[in-house]
Amino acid sequence: MRLGVLDVGSNTIHLLVVNARPGAMPVPEASKKSTMRLMKYLEPDGSISSEGVEHIMSKLHAAAALIEDLNLDELMPMATSAIREAKNGQKLLNRIRQETGIELQVMSGEEEASVTFLAARRWFGWSAGRITLVDIGGGSLELATGTNELPELAMSLPLGAGRLTKRFLFGDPPTDGEIKKLRQHVRRTLPAAVEKFGSLPNADQFVGSSKTVRSWARLAGAVTDGVGPADRVRLRKKQLDDWVPRLAEMPAASRSALPGVTKDRSYQIVAGGIVLSEVMDAFGIDEMDVSPWAMREGVLLDYLDRLPREHHK
Repeated sequence: MRLGVLDVGSNTIHLLVVNARPGAMPVPEASKKSTMRLMKYLEPDGSISSEGVEHIMSKLHAAAALIEDLNLDELMPMATSAIREAKNGQKLLNRIRQETGIELQVMSGEEEASVTFLAARRWFGWSAGRITLVDIGGGSLELATGTNELPELAMSLPLGAGRLTKRFLFGDPPTDGEIKKLRQHVRRTLPAAVEKFGSLPNADQFVGSSKTVRSWARLAGAVTDGVGPADRVRLRKKQLDDWVPRLAEMPAASRSALPGVTKDRSYQIVAGGIVLSEVMDAFGIDEMDVSPWAMREGVLLDYLDRLPREHHK
């Protein structure tokens, strides 16, 4: 089957096309990204500005034209935190459906964490034991833990890299005072989550997913993106904490020259690193393995799992 996932996130619109069938590893066939940076279009009242709405619509009209030419057996169009939390999100969803025919399914934060956890579980397998997942997006931070394919606990916190950059890091590069306030905010937000996770057994393996985590893994010493079955990428907190202040001293335009940092995410990489560092500190994580599979792959796997038995051939 030729399946597609359209992920309308805070930072990008990403269309992933795979050849897949139940019981087999999805094989990527095509991948198309376009930069969104929705956080910069958020108004003080929490709505997406009219400029931002038109920006989204132009991207989705282009995506719709591409999808029409792909001859997909099934498309799974998903929207995450940026549209989920926008004051005018439902109005925007209606316009997208009317103008493009794409009916975006808005995932809750818990659903996003759960399908990402499924992807990480499948990637690392049962031998990983109990997994605790950390996924940092543009708008939110997802956390999940469990021993099975469905997490025992999954949650989403408003600690995304783009969101926090817009709220706290105004300078380019940011000032020491801005960074301090951001760290304090993250430290105030995490304890309730740490307490809930602390009531469950300790993880055998900590896993990080998302482009933010992969970027920091590359900066902190990994030599691959961890996208091959034989590749294992590990992020160590000591190396992360060595790199965060270095990137914080650089203007955004210079960061993209570093390995693993793309131009469209260079502006928010520092905030993402600070969140990651604080999460690792709060949960006592010295190192984590990096999963190349995340939410999009989880959505595909979940879809395949739900197919009737006649498709499992």
